[in-house]
Amino acid sequence: MKLSLVNRGPLSRVAARNCFIVNQFATPGLGSLMARRWIAGIGQLVVCVIGFILVVAWFFKTMAQYYGEIGGNVPTPPDAWIGETGAILFAAAWLWSLVTSISLMLQAKKDEIGTPKQNEPPKLS
Repeated sequence: MKLSLVNRGPLSRVAARNCFIVNQFATPGLGSLMARRWIAGIGQLVVCVIGFILVVAWFFKTMAQYYGEIGGNVPTPPDAWIGETGAILFAAAWLWSLVTSISLMLQAKKDEIGTPKQNEPPKLS
């Protein structure tokens, strides 16, 4: 199984597009890892996972409160800061992955301009 879409050579537009799609529509950080942007990808993935965990923890605390009301327990106010912090972290990871994805697209465009096409003979000066 191939761990990354990108070889050590120049970045193709197709590979950059696939990394962009994964970063923006699947999980922030995975597309960056596929493009061998290790530090950015791991950072995005860690921030994304921490944000997701905080949002899920807030959700379960809120649901436990509502189910406690059904049983007649005195409701305690939910800790809104947990959900807000998680949402902010997840949004930050998504925006970070957007910046990395745009960088990948620009790099692919630059690499494509710099490499000669396979079917064209080299230009003589």
